[in-house]
Amino acid sequence: MKKTDHQITPSSSGKILIVLHEDDVAPRFDLALGLFLAEVSADGAISNERTLVLPQSSAENLCRLLLTEKITVMICGGIEQEYYDYLTWKHIKIIDSVIGDYHWALRRFADSRLSSGDIQRPV
Repeated sequence: MKKTDHQITPSSSGKILIVLHEDDVAPRFDLALGLFLAEVSADGAISNERTLVLPQSSAENLCRLLLTEKITVMICGGIEQEYYDYLTWKHIKIIDSVIGDYHWALRRFADSRLSSGDIQRPV
């Protein structure tokens, strides 16, 4: 699994995808069956939100969907180095090792406060 420590701001993004397991960021990219997609503007405004359910988990199909949808940032839990390298080569920025509710992750991203390795703490 790949771990990075850089922060990505909404101003560097357009379309965002979060891999889901119920209401949480999926712990593994390659096993995700749910996806949350949205557009995040430079000022952090979120628009065009939608959720997709996949018929089966497939890292290859998910990579294809990321490219087809012109996703610029993906938020996930763990991701294998092979897929991380491929997606970053395709200019998709990855915020990985994120653990928590996807609404929390989206808000932190929109506020330019989400980094790889962030974990949602109980309040």
